[in-house]
Amino acid sequence: MRPNQPGSGEISAAHNDPVPAPMVVPPPVFPWYQKLWAVLLVTFCLEIGLFLVIFPWTSYWETNYFSQIVPGWHVYWYNSYFRGAVSGLGGLNLYVALLEVLALRRFAKRG
Repeated sequence: MRPNQPGSGEISAAHNDPVPAPMVVPPPVFPWYQKLWAVLLVTFCLEIGLFLVIFPWTSYWETNYFSQIVPGWHVYWYNSYFRGAVSGLGGLNLYVALLEVLALRRFAKRG
């Protein structure tokens, strides 16, 4: 064994040095407009999500503007699978809103 290897019985000078204290990192400072944008994103995703989940299953779905643009698309527009896909997009928006609500904790004061 070499003289400065651990377990050789000799203590090197590096082992006697005091351990430096860990650096204290200050918490990030978020400006007010970042908080506002986060709340607006949650509100927007929640509203769009609820609309897309509910609207395809109401009676207004057949009489809206987009269903009458191309008359040949009625076969697809009234299909339950298409309505389910639109509701699925709404569910995805609700999921994003939930994730953003949970991420709003980053603005909480810790200390």
